Order: sequence, then C-alpha cells, then structure tokens
Amino acid sequence: QVQLVESGGDLVRPGGSLRLSCATSGFTLDEYVIGWFRQAPGKEREGVSCLSMVDGITYYANSVRGRFTISRENADTMVYLQMNSLKPEDPAVYYCAAVPIPHVRAIQFVLHPQTYEYWGQGPQVTVSS
Repeated sequence: QVQLVESGGDLVRPGGSLRLSCATSGFTLDEYVIGWFRQAPGKEREGVSCLSMVDGITYYANSVRGRFTISRENADTMVYLQMNSLKPEDPAVYYCAAVPIPHVRAIQFVLHPQTYEYWGQGPQVTVSS
C-alpha cells in the first residue's frame, strides 16, 4: 500500500527557510517520480518540483527555481523540499505525490497534478511577517 506522509509545515517570515519532508512507504521509490505540489486558498493545485528517482533529474516551476530544492538523501525513503527565501506568495498546503515512472506520459506533464496517482495529506506552510 503506497503511503506518503508529509511533515515540516510551519509559520515562517518572508525570507525565511523551511524544509518539508515526505516519508514514503509501500513501494519501491527508485521506480517512481516524486513531486511536490501546493494549493493556496481559492487557487488550483500547482506543481512546484519533482524528482525522477531512476536518474535523479529534477524539475522546478519557474516561480520557485533557484529558491527551492528537491532531494533524496542516499538510499533514504524520504524526499525533501528545501524552501529558501520564502515569499508572501508561497503560503499554501504543500503535498507530495508519487507516480510510477512508466506512467508519466511525457516530460511536459511532470509537474501536472493529473499525472500523479498517489498523494499525501499535505502540511500547511504559512509565510507571514
């Protein structure tokens, strides 16, 4: 049974940093793409970043490139999202999601929520002065 459990959400000030964690279980992580998504009130869920476990290739939304980093440490079953230089537009519920690599239709869909088959519950990230 695929399970994704996020943690690390908190209240931070603009310019601050936060690291979100996604604990994965019930599947072979090396065969999946793991993505981070966020959804702010009244807005659609948007892709933030993803990591292809088979080759380590990462993808980022333009809005977070250079500020956020997705990673997996060694053979860990955890996937992380390091968020630096947080901005007032970054607050949202952040979700991690998973999809088997063969189920990704094309590269241009790697940050589309519809691509992903398994979802965590999402920790709240708030940026406030």
